[in-house]
Amino acid sequence: MVERLARLDIRRVEDLLFHLPAQYQDRSRIVPIGALRPGEAVTIQGEILLTEIKYGRRRMLLSRLSDGTGAITLRFFNFSRMQQQNLAAGAWLRCFGEVRKGPATLEMVHPEYQHVDSGAPLPGGGHLTPIYPATEGLRQLTLRGLVSQALDLLQDTASPSGLAELLPEDVLRRYAMPPLAEAVAYLHRPPLDADVRALREGRHPMQKRLVFEELLAHQLSLRLLRRRKQRQTAPPLDAPGRLREALLAQLPFALTGAQQRVIAELCADMARDTPMQRLVQGDVGSGKTLVAAAAVLQAVESGFQAAIMAPTELLAEQHHVNFRAWFDPLGIEVAWLAGKAKGRARRTALEAIGDGRARVVVGTHALFQDEVEFAAPGLVVVDEQHRFGVHQRLALREKGRQEGRFPHQLIMTATPIPRTLMMSAYADLDSSVIDELPPGRRPVTTVVVSERRRDDVLQRVRHACGEGRQAYWVCTLIEESDTLQCQAAEETARLLAEALPGLSVALVHGRLRAEEKARVMTAFKAGEIDLLVATTVIEVGVDVPNASLMIIENAERLGLAQLHQLRGRVGRGSARSTCVLMYRPPLSQRGRERLAALRETNDGFEIARRDLELRGPGEVLGTRQAGALQFRVADVLRDQALLPHVAETARWLMAHHPGLAKPLVRRWLGQRTRYTAV
Repeated sequence: MVERLARLDIRRVEDLLFHLPAQYQDRSRIVPIGALRPGEAVTIQGEILLTEIKYGRRRMLLSRLSDGTGAITLRFFNFSRMQQQNLAAGAWLRCFGEVRKGPATLEMVHPEYQHVDSGAPLPGGGHLTPIYPATEGLRQLTLRGLVSQALDLLQDTASPSGLAELLPEDVLRRYAMPPLAEAVAYLHRPPLDADVRALREGRHPMQKRLVFEELLAHQLSLRLLRRRKQRQTAPPLDAPGRLREALLAQLPFALTGAQQRVIAELCADMARDTPMQRLVQGDVGSGKTLVAAAAVLQAVESGFQAAIMAPTELLAEQHHVNFRAWFDPLGIEVAWLAGKAKGRARRTALEAIGDGRARVVVGTHALFQDEVEFAAPGLVVVDEQHRFGVHQRLALREKGRQEGRFPHQLIMTATPIPRTLMMSAYADLDSSVIDELPPGRRPVTTVVVSERRRDDVLQRVRHACGEGRQAYWVCTLIEESDTLQCQAAEETARLLAEALPGLSVALVHGRLRAEEKARVMTAFKAGEIDLLVATTVIEVGVDVPNASLMIIENAERLGLAQLHQLRGRVGRGSARSTCVLMYRPPLSQRGRERLAALRETNDGFEIARRDLELRGPGEVLGTRQAGALQFRVADVLRDQALLPHVAETARWLMAHHPGLAKPLVRRWLGQRTRYTAV
């Protein structure tokens, strides 16, 4: 029993009370068997006339139940000898289940049942029957019995298992909320006249009472984390900025106002002796990498090292190329470290990082392996943060810890995070937004076409390349296998080369060796390749201004954010650019909505908002971030209107009742607070 309850995350009486019903049923009246209709879920009561085992393709137990107005068959496929004995003729049962048409008569398959005395009335109480989320080996009757015991303890004010009211009277009064114990009791035993639709949709005021407190507990956990971080120390990176000025002087363009503002925010943070924890959001092409470079130079000029971690080797390679181009003229050594780096090249990089010659290190998750030792870590930059697991980011931050001081941390994402999720999952971070694109960038025209018009799409590619421009053709994941995906991309490249004679067609995918990927990308950037066939490895970091056409096959398979990222590979030059979203009919309603959203807007923040509505927070944040948003009763999307009030209450509680923060966090998060160490 203990193990089964643990599978439902129930370990304490309090956990039982917060294990709320998934739905409710009205079992308040007994329906005569003679009045039953197929499709109804009803309560019936009667005497067993006959029980027998029938053998066919499956062994089954059949019981005939009668109440004088009619008879019905109870059918069980999984049963024990004890159950067979309990269903002997003469026993009286009360059953609940869905009425179905059987081979000969009406029947119920695996109904809930209990033994009763002949003609026993329904028990009093007058409330809806709760249906709880369950697990194998744990019946509804068992769960209801346990919850009933917990509710009895809840009514006993002298019991230590009672639910302490942790919200001050001021808060309850301000938002017209009932006490917690009253709300919990109501939700387990709602009266027969309760608004079942509101309960089913999570809109009932009693549910909102619990939702508010749970969201508040998450907010407080992040604020406690922020307070703990503010007590930690970091090396002040307060150089005057000469290296940054030298970098900007060599650029052929000026920074946007948004880039200048965010760089100023970063430098102000890093000049302090507490670790910076800042998330920089920017739409595709807004110039985040250059902002990160300015922060890196601030660390280098202050005498420290900076590490830049990217989720894929292709993006890390692109960063390495960019940082080398910017930093070589400044005399700054940039090391490269990825999982595929072997032998002498790896040893050389490790030595340069360890003795401090490499002031800047670019790589993948290989950066936090045990053998990597930094001489003077001052700044960690994590790009595309949602692609990393919580523990990976924690490992890199811990690796930079020296003599009790932590490095500053800059977290970047080109997938804008809706305000709703920012308030829920990133309340411990300062946030900067690069909300301005460089002048001259033209919006990308997006069209949606069926794959049946493939010949038209090929003609579009032929025309664009014939005018001296270049194109991408992206093959999305058709099989849940990297190998099969790469094979599909190879076949697509072969077919396109045959269909487009005279054009130079090349291929890049995740299984190519790093040198081969770099060679292909360099040739594409140099204009030697007309059409680049790729998997989604080109989602981020690839910058080829002459590419003006993007074809995405099976676009309906990808999320909005990923489609927006891929579309952002074009539109980087002066030519008018187009993204063709090619789908395989028939298109589902969800797929139609997703592709329509891409066609209607180029605004990454609006796309992120729609992505949240269509896919939910778990998908938008990335599955590796799931630990940060595991709610029992709250739903970030459904309950987003509460978040400003929750944030305001969290601030007020920390100022006026700080002692309530930890008990609230303990109640709702229990042991699930380790993620907040990141």
